[in-house]
Amino acid sequence: MTALWRPAAATGVGSMPGSSALEAARVIAGELPDLVHVVELPQRGPGADMIGRTGGMLAGVEIGFGLETTSEGWRLAGSLGRQMRRAQSLLAEDLDALEATSEGYRGPVKCQVVGPWTMAASVELRSGERMLRDPGAVDELADALAHAVATQVADLRRRVPVAARVLVQVDEPALPAVLEGRIGTASGLSTYSAVDPQRAGVVLGRVLGAAATVGAHPGVHCCAAQPPIGMMRAAGSAFVSVDISGVDAGLDLELGALLESGTGLIAGCIPSAGSGTLSDTAASAPLRALLHRLGLEDPRHLQAVAVSPTCGLAAASPAWSRAALSACAAVGRVLRQDDAAEVPDGG
Repeated sequence: MTALWRPAAATGVGSMPGSSALEAARVIAGELPDLVHVVELPQRGPGADMIGRTGGMLAGVEIGFGLETTSEGWRLAGSLGRQMRRAQSLLAEDLDALEATSEGYRGPVKCQVVGPWTMAASVELRSGERMLRDPGAVDELADALAHAVATQVADLRRRVPVAARVLVQVDEPALPAVLEGRIGTASGLSTYSAVDPQRAGVVLGRVLGAAATVGAHPGVHCCAAQPPIGMMRAAGSAFVSVDISGVDAGLDLELGALLESGTGLIAGCIPSAGSGTLSDTAASAPLRALLHRLGLEDPRHLQAVAVSPTCGLAAASPAWSRAALSACAAVGRVLRQDDAAEVPDGG
C-alpha cells in the first residue's frame, strides 16, 4: 500500500481559533511541514462552521442542497442565499491562504468535508425534522457530497500542483449516535431509528469512493468515544482519524487490525484545549502506550501512523493551538527517534 505520509507525520484535524485565514495557514505551514491541511475558522460565524461550510460546497454542485440558518442550526433552503454565498466566499479565502503559504510544497495536503450521516443528523428538512428521517434524502445528499468532494479535490490540485497526494477527511462525529439511534426528533420526545451499520457503510462509501475515483485518498474522522472503526475501514477508508487519548481496551483489537491491514491511523493524542506546554515525553505517552499494548512498536508500523490533536482547535487559545501542533510534531520526532535539531523534509 502506498504510504500516505512520512512516518509519524504531524497534522491538524481542521479547525483553528481566530478569524484570519492567512495567519492560521502560516501557523499550519510552520508547525506541520509534513502534512498541511485546509484551515477552518468557525469563529467567523455561520458559513465558517463545519455544517455551513459543507453546505456551501453542496450548493456549489446542487442548488437544492443550499442551506439557511434557523434558531436550531441549519435547514434546507433549496437556494443559494446570502449565507451560502458567504460560506463559499470563506472557503475560497481559506484555499487562497493555503495556496499562498504552500508554494513549492511537495508533501501530502488534506481537506475536510462533513460526512453524509453527520450532515443528515444536523440539517433540518423544511418540515423541521432532520434529514435523517428521510432515507431518500440521505441518498441524494450522499450523491451530492460525492460530487462536491471531487470538485474540491480538483481545486486543491490546481492550487498546490506539486503536492504528493490529496487526502480527503470525511468528518463523522455524529456517526456513533446515528448507529445507536440517539439523534432526537423535532419534538424532543423520541429519537430517530438506529441506522443499520451495513446501510451506513454503503452511504458513507459513496463519498469515500468518489474521492478515490479522482485519485485522492479518503478517510474518516470521528472523535466520539466509541468510533465504529471496523465499519469506517470497510466503507473504503484509506485512513481513520480518532481520539486515542481515551481509547478503552475494547477498541485495541480494532486499532490493531487497522494498522496490520496497512490502513492509516491519524492518532489524536494531544488535548484540543489546554495551557502551557507539553514535554516531548508527555506528548508522546498516549501513542507510545497504544503501540506497546498492540505489540506494534516495530518502526515499520510508524509508516501508517500520523499524529494530531484529539479534535479541532477552534475553542483553543491561539497560544495553545500553536503549542498543540508543535507537540504533535514532537511526538513524531520521539517515535522516529529523530535528532531534535533535524528539519523535517516534508516528503
